[in-house]
Amino acid sequence: MKRVAIVQSNYIPWRGYFDLLADVDELILLDEVQYTRRDWRNRNKIKLASGVQWLTVSVQVKGKYHQRIDETLIAEPGWAEKHWAILRSAYLRAEGFASYETPIREAYEQASELSRLSDVNRVLLEVIADLLGIATRFSWSTEFASRDGRNERLLDLCVAAGATTYVSGPAARSYLDETAFAAGGVDVEWMDYSGYREYPQLHPPFEHKVSVLDLLFNTGDAAPGYLKHLGAPS
Repeated sequence: MKRVAIVQSNYIPWRGYFDLLADVDELILLDEVQYTRRDWRNRNKIKLASGVQWLTVSVQVKGKYHQRIDETLIAEPGWAEKHWAILRSAYLRAEGFASYETPIREAYEQASELSRLSDVNRVLLEVIADLLGIATRFSWSTEFASRDGRNERLLDLCVAAGATTYVSGPAARSYLDETAFAAGGVDVEWMDYSGYREYPQLHPPFEHKVSVLDLLFNTGDAAPGYLKHLGAPS
């Protein structure tokens, strides 16, 4: 039995992304699809005393954005130092900051040497997953053969990865052909992103829609307990 999810890489995504990751054996990063502006590929939110703020990685774009995510290059030298300085200033006084300061800073130092957005995202995803105790395997969709077509590509990736269950976000209900997956020997399960517990944030009122780094820095070692698939907080 093997559970697989297929998603685009995101920049320091919210905890629901890592909850999906914790619920599967392998996460296939589907970055051979078109890069989209004003999305989660190159930006996310953090919580400051003044409110929610975007952290955005500037990228190079071609024409009318007809480029794949894995073709998208970083445009701003020094972006990683800038982002880490903002994060440190925002969360220095948070309860869990000391627990994660070194590994997250080192992850940004590693990311600063990379030119592709996909590679930056994957480095940060893998480091954060490890800090949360998630041992799920990461792979690129380009490691597997697949057909064109939304359903065909997803099913082919599942079959190639040896999946018996495909775990999908609820947004795909509008197009996913569950009958085709069943015929291919793959069950479909739907991720439920509702009902997440609030946790102590340095600057209330509470905001759910922020980067998982907000959870790590605010709760420290208790962070895994605020994901559904890693247990309940003590």
